[in-house]
Amino acid sequence: MAQAGGQSGRVRQRTHEGFLRHKGFRWAFVATGLSVAAVGVYFFVALQLSEPPNGGSWIGYTLGTISAGLIVWLACLGIRKRAVSDGHYSLKAWVSAHVYLGLSLTVLATLHTGFQFGWNIHTLAYGLMMLVIASGGLGIWAYSVLPHRLSANRGEVTRRQMLDNVASLDAQLQEAAQPLDRACAAIVRHSIEDTEIGGGFWQRLTGNYSHCANKQALGSLRNLPDSGPDSEILAKIETLMTQKADALALARRQMRITALLEAWLFVHIPATFALLAALIAHIVSVFAYW
Repeated sequence: MAQAGGQSGRVRQRTHEGFLRHKGFRWAFVATGLSVAAVGVYFFVALQLSEPPNGGSWIGYTLGTISAGLIVWLACLGIRKRAVSDGHYSLKAWVSAHVYLGLSLTVLATLHTGFQFGWNIHTLAYGLMMLVIASGGLGIWAYSVLPHRLSANRGEVTRRQMLDNVASLDAQLQEAAQPLDRACAAIVRHSIEDTEIGGGFWQRLTGNYSHCANKQALGSLRNLPDSGPDSEILAKIETLMTQKADALALARRQMRITALLEAWLFVHIPATFALLAALIAHIVSVFAYW
């Protein structure tokens, strides 16, 4: 029983271990060791030469080959995600290696350049690589922080239930508006028919719903006279619209956090393909003029 309990504990530990902490930061140590070794060799060679090493020196070619190989391997993560496996080559291990070895490129590729930059395809490839790494860093932040915010915002309510709540309030508004005159009914109809919960990607990302139909309808309703034969009905409708505003805010916050989770990919993936193209051009141009 004790053995089974120990195994269960280890299983739970593996289950809850994040990709950044995988195997006690194994890939962080590997990437750090690789970077430190590259820096040591680079400056040791620099002391032996009359001028600093550059991309055309043997150390430059070595670092360039390692960097190019890493870039191609890192770009294969999308293919790897389609396969499920455990152990040394699990997806979690692959992602951990992807993150830390990707960060090590900031050292390896910079040393490869010999700190020589200009308006050419070589510097373009380097710049795209740094853009990919920076966008990947945003991805790390997103997947480390935003899932907790999603859970905290949602509570015990699912996304489907959020949308159903809005639909239920619309049904109640429609029923409550039946006795109203045409002008007041038009205000309620504007809230029901013209309210957009999500919108386009940019709107979901920014959370800007200043032209929300329910917000406009609520404002128009509050500008109506307080007294009159329909005052009790209008008060009930105002309460329903206020509840709808709260329900919309909850659903839109959920959609905004989801959009934030996706946003970095709109930079990371296109920049990765652009990097691969620039890398091929960089390698071809180097050997064409070798």
